[in-house]
Amino acid sequence: MNALVRRGVARAGIPCIWRGKCFSSGNEPAESHQVTPMLRHLMYKIKSTGPITVAEYMKEVLTNPAKLLGVWFVSEWISSGKSTTFQLVELGPGRGTLTGDILRVFSQLGSVLKSCDISVHLVEVSPKLSEIQALTLTEEKLPLERDADSLVYMKGVSKSGIPVSWYRDLKDVPKGYSFYLAHEFFDVLPVHKFQKTPQGWREVLVDIDPQVSDKLRFVLAPCATPAEAFIQHNERRDHVEVCPDAGIIIQEVAQRIALTGGAALIADYGHDGTKTDTFRGFCGHRLHDVLIAPGTADLTADVDFSYLRRMAQGKVASLGPVEQRTFLKNMGIDVRLKVLLDNADEASVKQQLLRGYDMLMNPQKMGERFNFFALLPHQRLHGASQERNARQSKTPTSSVAGFDELVWQ
Repeated sequence: MNALVRRGVARAGIPCIWRGKCFSSGNEPAESHQVTPMLRHLMYKIKSTGPITVAEYMKEVLTNPAKLLGVWFVSEWISSGKSTTFQLVELGPGRGTLTGDILRVFSQLGSVLKSCDISVHLVEVSPKLSEIQALTLTEEKLPLERDADSLVYMKGVSKSGIPVSWYRDLKDVPKGYSFYLAHEFFDVLPVHKFQKTPQGWREVLVDIDPQVSDKLRFVLAPCATPAEAFIQHNERRDHVEVCPDAGIIIQEVAQRIALTGGAALIADYGHDGTKTDTFRGFCGHRLHDVLIAPGTADLTADVDFSYLRRMAQGKVASLGPVEQRTFLKNMGIDVRLKVLLDNADEASVKQQLLRGYDMLMNPQKMGERFNFFALLPHQRLHGASQERNARQSKTPTSSVAGFDELVWQ
């Protein structure tokens, strides 16, 4: 999942003995092979379940984005000293699929994580979604503990034996060395919209159209509103969107990371303080007027990562945002694609690989729209003795997976 992939698995075929026969790609001598995290993962998987199909290998190496996130957390855990315990905290875990995939990565890297006590903490306000998450993660092999009056309103155990807890608010999650994940979480939090006018900033409000009694319209507030306090005094844009809820969450995450260590990875649609009006609706994966038939469409607004950076208030270092195509390129996706295409015999398989790559990397699709942003302790990037200078520096002295091309030692 890094630059070594380019010099290890990505370029050299891995000889394997099966039923007395030895096969090799013959591309490079065996002594040039280097043990990458992906190779360790595949070796562990094969030792556990036996030889895997070429199709499964291709899927594992190229097309599993959750594996990229799982390895990102493991990489940070290693780089920050291999703590004996850590909490994986996901905000808005959806159906629990992403956490489930990451836990499978942790299981498959069991030899690396064997000395670490891992627990999962999910922040979810929806009772219906929490039940779906529980089914996804635990298959309810063991009875769930439920207590509606407790801060931990549900507890369970994952299929791999890792304890899972559910909370309604991040503040209820126990403080401790934690990795925070927010994947397509911040873009659905409510935003306030403001328009610059000759009289100053005015908030955009929703009102009833006086011409049509059952129709809504946007209007400007006649005077200043409280949320205007979130706008930068030197803001140059004519229209801005601010999300107080996101600011509160980021402040909490930043304070926790500064006190107890860990990191946060935020992956979302967004920009670095450059866009203006991004509020939109989607119904059936198609754009939908946000004011028509409210309740029938999903509403979203691009994340302003410059705002998240400000809300961290210098308590932690930030990296990004970097576009998805840059993040994946730094993780070695280009060379992995080439190797898989070289080893694919069927034209249909090659087309499937190219389509998947295009969806992830094409600037007109996910390549530039989706971004990655990280929060880490200052000492992770600059060393504890340089922490004061790190607060003013944007140039890290240590590499971080996805944000730099890494060489794993």
